[in-house]
Amino acid sequence: MSSPSHSPALEELPGHYIRRLQQIAVAIFLEETQEFGITPVQFGALAAVQREPGLDQRRLAGRIGFDTSTIGSVIDRLETRGWMVRNSSPGDRRVRLLTLTPAGEDLLRQVEPGMRRAQKRMLAPLPPEQGELFMAMLKTLVNANNVLSRAPSVTSTPELPASRTRAKASKG
Repeated sequence: MSSPSHSPALEELPGHYIRRLQQIAVAIFLEETQEFGITPVQFGALAAVQREPGLDQRRLAGRIGFDTSTIGSVIDRLETRGWMVRNSSPGDRRVRLLTLTPAGEDLLRQVEPGMRRAQKRMLAPLPPEQGELFMAMLKTLVNANNVLSRAPSVTSTPELPASRTRAKASKG
């Protein structure tokens, strides 16, 4: 009789640590920005529209790497709170173009110090040079695997090895 096989220990899996770091990052962001009642996804949506006023919903989802089927509910909440508005596109009335309200612009200015504190806290356990290296490594991993995401970011520039590109193409 052979002994039963066991799954690898979670501590051996990069995905476990990536998931945990995401949970920690959200917790720190919420703590640092709690007085404003904004989530990281809402902040990302507001910041993207501030940088590129007139984005449509689909392009916004691509900018922040969020699923197009659920970005509408994020925009609904931002609209309800008076931070963002949807306007009809002059070229296609079915398309809604997004802009921030003055209240949304003001919110971003107020949230920015807390957001920056959150980013610093996430990297605080690392010496500065390791923090820079960690950020470079994160960007490499995200960009190289972007096309594998259910919600690929259009701002990333994926560079997959040919073998992974072929494997992805053969699945689709």
